Amino acid sequence: MRHCILLNADYTFLNLVNWKRAVCLLTKGKVEVIKDSDSAVRVASGVEMRIPAVMRLVKLIRTIYRAGVAFTKRNVLVRDGLRCAYCGGQKERLSIDHIVPKSRGGKTNFENCVAACRSCNLKKGGRTPNEAAMYLKVKAFQPTISEFLRMKFQNSGFSDLLAELSV
Repeated sequence: MRHCILLNADYTFLNLVNWKRAVCLLTKGKVEVIKDSDSAVRVASGVEMRIPAVMRLVKLIRTIYRAGVAFTKRNVLVRDGLRCAYCGGQKERLSIDHIVPKSRGGKTNFENCVAACRSCNLKKGGRTPNEAAMYLKVKAFQPTISEFLRMKFQNSGFSDLLAELSV
């Protein structure tokens, strides 16, 4: 397991953190462990330390939820399931493609951008999908925060852990 679930002090979801960051937060006393994972790491003094799966912050962090998810390349890739929107392939290096090209007035937002592999992005070029005879396998939409968290957990494999914790 490479990531740990970080909860706020009131048990609301904050983020997924890398296991190294999780161990740092734990040693600084900023979090308490709710559930350990099966993995362990040996620290410099030779002591074996279990990597946490779910942690809760000791102090409450005030968060303000936005009306929607922020537009970033990572969030578009998560929304599209880390697959190319044109060929459906799960390539290692995906980029962002504008459905309506920026040169034709297309906006940079969730409704106009999809994940695309390099070959599909080059094939489409500065044309619309109809002009390039390429059709989308996914629907471009603005996800809500709850939809986005569900997709993010499905991609990271934490859905089983959440079911076990009945969250």
